[in-house]
Amino acid sequence: MRYLKTSEAAALLNVSPNTLRAWERRFGFPKPQRSPGKHRLFTHGEVAALRDALQEGLSISSAVSRAREGLAADTSSLIGALVSYERERADAAIEAALALRSVDRSVEEVLLPTLDEIARRYTLESAPWAFAAHWAADWLRRATRLAPPPVRPVSIVVGDASRDELDPDAPHIRAFELFCVRAGIKVLSLSARGVAGIGDAVALHRPNLIVVAGGYLPDDAVARWAYATRLAAGAMPIAVYRRTGQRTRVRSTGTSVLPPGAGEARQRLLELIDASQLARTLTDSPAAAGEADSDRPGMRSASF
Repeated sequence: MRYLKTSEAAALLNVSPNTLRAWERRFGFPKPQRSPGKHRLFTHGEVAALRDALQEGLSISSAVSRAREGLAADTSSLIGALVSYERERADAAIEAALALRSVDRSVEEVLLPTLDEIARRYTLESAPWAFAAHWAADWLRRATRLAPPPVRPVSIVVGDASRDELDPDAPHIRAFELFCVRAGIKVLSLSARGVAGIGDAVALHRPNLIVVAGGYLPDDAVARWAYATRLAAGAMPIAVYRRTGQRTRVRSTGTSVLPPGAGEARQRLLELIDASQLARTLTDSPAAAGEADSDRPGMRSASF
């Protein structure tokens, strides 16, 4: 994946950086990412698609529409491949998307919308959905394995509460795990059905945060898993991802609901971990230790 700085993207489009930023604000296109230093980075594919449209003499609004239509063709290609049960063609379609986007954006803008559209058209009980869901699970796991090794001193345990690979939550959970690994987080993914031996797994992984993901398993099963995990790991934050409509309340020192989008969920997770680490630092200070002796907060209930 080739990225362009603002000045490089503006030069390719033959406009000033200020004009490029104005297009970004007005049209949301081309859509930059942020480097670790918070600098804008544009994908070469988007900028090139916009340049080609402008060279046809189109206005900027029409050029943006044309470029977006061209990029949207990747979703149509992937849908066509999956509903035709052509694995190699599906691989080629996602590779074409990756030529124009980052891995994260290819997943959020092409792969996941493709699955949602197949589920809508053919239902979750259909053969096209079964093929598409299995292909997506394989691709996302392969992408996770190929991601760079963790670079942050941060780890999480994900309790997968989805039914199986055919559960519509499953690809979103795999995408969330992929995004976390690509952000440098060490991820241990376990079924929320499995309680036996969880203490050994958690002791070896030493997570900073627990995530319960998926809405298939009932609250009592999830609560047992979370209790066993926290019994081994100690008090720590718990977050829930794509677990809607659950109302049972369990005892916890704090539960947060992550946004349904994998990218937004990862960002919120990083914020929670940063806040938790800061709170732990403050709690471990001598002044905080003195206060803790006189004022120990009770546990509050939270929903899974």
